[in-house]
Amino acid sequence: MKHRRIAGRRAVMAGAGVAALVAAGVTFQTANASETPQAPQPRLLTALAAGKLASTLGRELGADAAGTYYDAKTKSLVVNVLDESAADAVEAAGAKARLVENSLAELRSARTTLARDAAVPGTAWVTDPTANKVVVTADRTVSGAEWAKLTKVAESLGATVELQRTKGEYKPFIAGGDAITGGGSRCSLGFNVVKGGEPYFLTAGHCTESVTTWSDSSGKRIGANETSSFPGDDYGLVKYTADVAHPSEVNLYDGSTQKITGAAEATVGMQVTRSGSTTQVHSGTVTGLDATVNYGNGDVVSGLIQTDVCAEPGDSGGSLFSGSSAIGLTSGGSGDCAAGGETFFQPVTEALSATGAQIG
Repeated sequence: MKHRRIAGRRAVMAGAGVAALVAAGVTFQTANASETPQAPQPRLLTALAAGKLASTLGRELGADAAGTYYDAKTKSLVVNVLDESAADAVEAAGAKARLVENSLAELRSARTTLARDAAVPGTAWVTDPTANKVVVTADRTVSGAEWAKLTKVAESLGATVELQRTKGEYKPFIAGGDAITGGGSRCSLGFNVVKGGEPYFLTAGHCTESVTTWSDSSGKRIGANETSSFPGDDYGLVKYTADVAHPSEVNLYDGSTQKITGAAEATVGMQVTRSGSTTQVHSGTVTGLDATVNYGNGDVVSGLIQTDVCAEPGDSGGSLFSGSSAIGLTSGGSGDCAAGGETFFQPVTEALSATGAQIG
């Protein structure tokens, strides 16, 4: 077994799925028999291609995988693993292997404990594959007593949890894409979709929870709610009731649009862009997946995409995309686009699956 300059657990035999992955014909470099074997070089990948490879390796490695992220500088996929055998399979598949201590099962267990013992309004927690920890963030509304409670729970979970604070306040962005209004509120249209041959659009569930009919920025009524899911999730499906254009594209607020041809899963490290009716277009990076945010008043949303993209009230429901792929719907976050912020998004793929709609 070749030497690796990465700390972690000692090698154990990987599962049958790993053997199947290698046996299936995944190509890798071989060294001359007289030379010391060298690790295969990782493949150059786009973020979307890395996401697909991450899904494949996750299925094949099973419990030996401990999270993935995209390294935009080297254009490669990094896969956290628990042993050397799994690392070999990862490298043979064209990704970078990184040995870590915490398994996904251990991190999920920590999240379960946090949800049970540290359900404090104004907090968010996300599994961060770059840190191999669950990162818990408390906003400025969290009191000293609540912070002490969080600290006690985090310390009981040891090296699986990291606790930090933000100066902002977590809240849904009530007030993406083009503006839609109703009931005195303004949100943003996410993506135009098709269901049963009929036109619909997706937006945030915390918008459709309180508003049943929607108008465009001129005041013309254009749609009525069909499905709304909030809290828990944060998506709403609205059926067009007016004869208006509904192209599959996102407003870039510079006289042009971005055509959207499909939906894709987010990957940590993916470069993304958000369009919203308040702050228009801003870009950044996916920093976490499966995030849980406690907005207060019992409004807890899970399974969100965490980013360093800014947003403000009125951007709710707006489009998060990467190239021509729909990624998410603006949910909420902290900060603003003057000082910078953190924004969470409902995955589009989940919303499409739940509503039976398709991008189009």
